[in-house]
Amino acid sequence: MAEQKNASARRALWIVLLLNLAIAIGFFITGAIGDSSGLIANGLDNTSDTVVYAISLFALTRTDKWKRAAANVSGGMLLLFAIGVLVDAVRRYYAGSEPLGGLMIVMSVIAAIVNVICVWLLNRIDDPDVNVRAANTFSWNDFAANGGILVAGGLVWWLGSNWPDLAVGVAVAGIFIWGGVKILRDARREHHKAVHGDDE
Repeated sequence: MAEQKNASARRALWIVLLLNLAIAIGFFITGAIGDSSGLIANGLDNTSDTVVYAISLFALTRTDKWKRAAANVSGGMLLLFAIGVLVDAVRRYYAGSEPLGGLMIVMSVIAAIVNVICVWLLNRIDDPDVNVRAANTFSWNDFAANGGILVAGGLVWWLGSNWPDLAVGVAVAGIFIWGGVKILRDARREHHKAVHGDDE
């Protein structure tokens, strides 16, 4: 039964890993073409997701100690990406940018469809461990970030200004920080339960 559950979780994680890798590449290409901080930020987001899904696959059949360590890596990585996104947004603020609102809208809709599929696949996994829960957090973060890009793309298109794109880049960094802290707290709770037991 455990082997069947692991096989099902492994299959779901492989699918969401490949989907996020494809979307990350799409975000980086369109971000470079469209001069968009928001799209680049989401490319980094999906890249981090891909790494987290790979870590989750690695930790799936290993001990709980390995799983907690992997979750800590995932949470810490999100915080590092947040710093990178903030630095890029500040750079674009001072250097100037001309994001393409239409391209932002199209890419955000495509990514949102992919994220719905990922969330659905991850929610089908029975009794998710700390790493699968971390993967789910990443997928929900993506969904929120894509909504921000959709709104920012519309505002960029309407106003002809780059500030909505920069704002969504900063907002995505905030989502990274929230998700990273949530994952680290979850891993810490799992560690506490392992050390002290469920009755404390």
